[in-house]
Amino acid sequence: MTRRTTLITGATQGMGRALALDLAPRGGTLLLHGRDRGRLEDVADAARTAAPGTAIRTYLADLSDLDQVHAMADRIRTAEPYLDGLINNAVAGGGAEPRTRELSHQGHELRFAVNHLAPYALTCDLLPLLTASAPARVVNVASMGQEAIDFDDVMFERDYEGLHAYCRSKVAMIMATFDLAAELRGTGVTVNALHPAHLMDTDGVRAYGLTPAVSTREGVRPTVRLLLDPELATTTGRYFDRFTEARAHEQAYDTEAQERLMALTRDLIG
Repeated sequence: MTRRTTLITGATQGMGRALALDLAPRGGTLLLHGRDRGRLEDVADAARTAAPGTAIRTYLADLSDLDQVHAMADRIRTAEPYLDGLINNAVAGGGAEPRTRELSHQGHELRFAVNHLAPYALTCDLLPLLTASAPARVVNVASMGQEAIDFDDVMFERDYEGLHAYCRSKVAMIMATFDLAAELRGTGVTVNALHPAHLMDTDGVRAYGLTPAVSTREGVRPTVRLLLDPELATTTGRYFDRFTEARAHEQAYDTEAQERLMALTRDLIG
């Protein structure tokens, strides 16, 4: 790990913070993203205390604004000589008021924007750096909560509910994982998705009114495995339920649905 450079999105709380504190003592360079400057500096200070020899740098951006996503990627490409690990961990959960439909800065349904459009845009923008640093790995933190996308109502304007929107956005993330992995075969960059753990003790789980079942540490272990395990060096385009390769929602394997989603995605992210 000593020469690795890894970016974690959503690193200020929940599993993102736990990932930062797990990876920091392993050495190398750790890039931490957050949208709140105070919380971002707090986790960076905690990581530096845990691992004084690790280089820790922070990047501030609101992933509900694609302009900020692109701008952050530009800053990273300019400032960082290497990037061989990207964990797309930031998430918009079901919400404390799940019947209230929220929109991103560009007017897209918020969960679709933060959980799918933002990580895909960020990954694509960082591909020049990832491929130049290969072998490199992209880990998309998905969920076992999955629901088919309604292509007649992608932005969920009818009968909105936050957890259902979250589940649809995670299917979109998994579809994009498969699409990008196929596109990048032979480049040395792998792309995989996983469900890290069920009902982790996070603010998002509590905000929706659910009772946490496990600690964030349970989600860190399988996520770090996808990032670092030598046995997975060439594994790409897969979905894992924690440590086990698994079958995602059937729609994720529908080539027509995947083509429709990716055409829309590329149009929306500009």
